Amino acid sequence: MKVSCDREQLLAAFQTVAAVAPTRSPKPILQNVKLEVTEEGATLTATDLEISVRHSVDGVDVQTPGSALLSVSRFGSILRESVDQTLQIESGSSGATIRGERSQFQLPAENPAEFPKVTTFEGDDYYELPARLLRELVRRTAFATDNESSRYALGGIKLEFEDDNVTAIGTDGRRLAKMTGPITCHGQPIDPTQNTIVPTRAMTLIERAVAPNDAEVKLAVRGNEFVVQTERATIAARLLEGRFPDWKKVFPDSSGSQKIDLAVGPTHAAVRQAAIVTSDESRGIDFTFGDGMLVLAGKAAEVGQSRVELPIGYDGDEIVIMLDPKFLMEFLKVLDADKTFAMELKNADSAAVCVTDDGFGYVIMPLARDR
Repeated sequence: MKVSCDREQLLAAFQTVAAVAPTRSPKPILQNVKLEVTEEGATLTATDLEISVRHSVDGVDVQTPGSALLSVSRFGSILRESVDQTLQIESGSSGATIRGERSQFQLPAENPAEFPKVTTFEGDDYYELPARLLRELVRRTAFATDNESSRYALGGIKLEFEDDNVTAIGTDGRRLAKMTGPITCHGQPIDPTQNTIVPTRAMTLIERAVAPNDAEVKLAVRGNEFVVQTERATIAARLLEGRFPDWKKVFPDSSGSQKIDLAVGPTHAAVRQAAIVTSDESRGIDFTFGDGMLVLAGKAAEVGQSRVELPIGYDGDEIVIMLDPKFLMEFLKVLDADKTFAMELKNADSAAVCVTDDGFGYVIMPLARDR
């Protein structure tokens, strides 16, 4: 194999793919990225046997087709540290040689034929959705999942497909985020009884692989794998097993709730200020709504107290609820600062529900008041 490539374009693709490769593995070959070169172009591949990714690379001039295994750590460092616009890569039985204008590196390499095969996107049965929507589905649910939980299913995002909509749900048992958006169905992409829980790590990688200029994205379930195809990449992930909470029962009935409209930016700033004096032991903040004002009060022994006032358009009966500010800040962080959202509240013991006008819902369980 012999190619000449644009370093920056190769680096961008390599970093996306290398995120899948394990830093430690009983199979050292997995700590490499496979570069495959044909007359049609170049493709990078990586896998940890749970998640795999294939990514095409632009800016590659093919002189001799072939393939090579490139060390994530060593070759990745060469790409980052080099100042050359173009790099020459040549591989053979003795390893790979990387040349710049004034630099040359010789790296040992394993046999590319021994690298595991990865899933490709095939067939006419799939869903299609706007790339921007897919990014939002991940951003607005991944933060609410729990990768450290003993309940395996909580370490993933559940996808539900119904009619012309897809709903993504993430929860750690103390809060739950869900996002719904439109989707187009081609053929029969999924068994309706299929439990589709995709690892959060895989969904985050998918978000990274979706380029800003991508228009549509295809996705499907093939056996126990979730497969996504963007304009340049194909990502496949093994589905998680286990029972996922019935999220529809988590969202409380809104009847009897007070609906309070809040501005994202000012609310986020107020919560951040009030959270300054919280601690791991006393992390709760009292949110008091009433008389046209939201008052946030925090208190922690040996740390101090805080009181922050935010004018709001609510003059109903006073409602006081204690919430974990971290949970609310993570919700506000994924919204545009100039937008608004509504908070639905009943009392101090009922869950707070935050909703937006674009299909995003978020439930936060209140904290006990006896700190």
